[in-house]
Amino acid sequence: MLLAQLSLNALILGAAYALVAIGFVLILNATGAVNFAQGDLVMVGGFCGVGLAGYLPVSGLVLLPLVAVIMGLLGMAIALCAYFPLSRRPPEAMLISTIAVGIILQNGANLLFGPDAKAPPALLGNGDWRVGGLVLSQQGMAVLLVAILLVGSLQLVFSKTQLGRRLRATAQDRDVASALGIPVNTMIAATFGVGVALSGIAGLLLTHTFFVTPTDGGNYMLKAYIAVVLGGWGSLPGAVAGALLIAFFEVIFPSLPVVAPFLANVPGASEMFTQTASTIVFDCLVLVVLLFRPQGLFGEAMQVRP
Repeated sequence: MLLAQLSLNALILGAAYALVAIGFVLILNATGAVNFAQGDLVMVGGFCGVGLAGYLPVSGLVLLPLVAVIMGLLGMAIALCAYFPLSRRPPEAMLISTIAVGIILQNGANLLFGPDAKAPPALLGNGDWRVGGLVLSQQGMAVLLVAILLVGSLQLVFSKTQLGRRLRATAQDRDVASALGIPVNTMIAATFGVGVALSGIAGLLLTHTFFVTPTDGGNYMLKAYIAVVLGGWGSLPGAVAGALLIAFFEVIFPSLPVVAPFLANVPGASEMFTQTASTIVFDCLVLVVLLFRPQGLFGEAMQVRP
């Protein structure tokens, strides 16, 4: 039962991480460049919830669509300021511009909210439900439900709507999409809006439990990057799988001596099964995976014509 509880906790955490990773991949596929401000946008989403709660004393679930709209508009503004002026420049220009955006966001959050940790309101509440031997927190189940609904809605949009087909065509080949009459720049701006909105929503979901400070962006950026590389560069299902793997390892590895009590008797167990050790072991496993499968677990090896 303990393992089932830990797995449920990991699934909830991984669902929130998956939103960040999906937003990362959407922008990557649309532009061919990495948005290094993606982690800072998670942080901004958390502070956006904190700021709105100061004016609207309502639940996080009511604030969620407002955060999504604000973050979506911010994403389109970033596209206009940090991507389109540099779209014909070398990829390094986009890299530097998004790093600059991240620094601006960090310092702006510090100026507006200060360096202390803060938390937005819970989506539903802070109580628990008990089902059998499982403890289901109201916040955790709301996070999982919101993430599932968002991922499912995104899948429907991409597979069943004209907008989704245009977005996919733009991501696959901008020149061909433009020749077919698709407004490529509009689609790229929309992709930035959706990708940033997902990261902002993830920020609202995550920071009620883990709090938010202006310097948290780097940690979320690293998790998103590893999830995408591990799952398969540019693969949306791979990004979700990579995010879930990260969360399961973060939650379950430090708890192994409790799940398997004989491990508690291993010399150095108190230092071996910690969050810090978990990060080290996981990163080593990522290196091993990429050594034998550089395209990622769910990516396809590129075929180069001789």
